[in-house]
Amino acid sequence: MFKPINTAAKRSAIELYVDGHAITARDGDTLAMALMNAGVVAFRQTPVSGAPRGPLCLMGVCFDCLVEVDGRQNVQSCMVEARAGMQVRLPTGARRAEGGA
Repeated sequence: MFKPINTAAKRSAIELYVDGHAITARDGDTLAMALMNAGVVAFRQTPVSGAPRGPLCLMGVCFDCLVEVDGRQNVQSCMVEARAGMQVRLPTGARRAEGGA
């Protein structure tokens, strides 16, 4: 499906957490690429039907790769760089109100 253009460059490994589980990614990967390389297929579920959604465009257009990052909702995972220690949550259902309640 999607493959990086330059696979010859050696990059260091970083560790981030997806729903509390550690995954390893390469330094410089987008978060979407890191999730796909870790075997994550469905990044979220639609709030109406519960249908699984996954990245489609990987360039910030389709919004099908939305995840929660470090408590911030609706982050386009294809537009942010994976970084060590990042806490990612794969959302289900409707968006939560900011600040609780």
